[in-house]
Amino acid sequence: MYELFKHLMPLDFKWIMLNYGTIIYTILFLVIFIETGLVAMPFLPGDSLLFMAGLFARSGDLNLAYIFILLFIAAVLGDNCNYWIGRKVGIKVFNLKLRGKPLVKKEYLDKTHLFFEKHGTKAIIMARFVPFVRTFAPFAAGIAEMDYKKYLLYDLLGGALWIGSLSTAGYLLGNVEFIRHHVDAVCLGIILLSVLPIIVGYFKGRKKPN
Repeated sequence: MYELFKHLMPLDFKWIMLNYGTIIYTILFLVIFIETGLVAMPFLPGDSLLFMAGLFARSGDLNLAYIFILLFIAAVLGDNCNYWIGRKVGIKVFNLKLRGKPLVKKEYLDKTHLFFEKHGTKAIIMARFVPFVRTFAPFAAGIAEMDYKKYLLYDLLGGALWIGSLSTAGYLLGNVEFIRHHVDAVCLGIILLSVLPIIVGYFKGRKKPN
């Protein structure tokens, strides 16, 4: 398991496929589900993983239709699991500790609340494209007891856009020679673009007078 995790974080798809074959679909499903469904696991590489999945679909190693369907289901199930954890358990989660440290940092939830205040209901869709925020958005919606029918509608739309856009981008760009030969740099670029809104928001917050 440790060996798999060691190759999963840098998205070493070639190693995973060589050692696990078609089980890679299950692995991808679990990564997306865990990132969106467990509020304590916001650090998994969702955006870059989707792009890489699309890229490998282009080369014929994966099936793009399977990626769309399976990962969309994983994203929606994960979000809904997270929503109901927030709704049923709520802020009690922040009292949980692992080795004396909080299992979940409250600052992430605070930032997500600000994100909701700024963007309103459409934040459910936008949050899909922002690391950390996409993990905490359904949890925050659950704590706030957002109308579930409205939440589910936006969640389905957001999940389709997130899975579809990034995996399709990887598929369409998979035949670009530069990208195929600089996969590590491309994934790093995706991660940097994903966290850019958080970085900008952080520095804007520091500039505000107390």
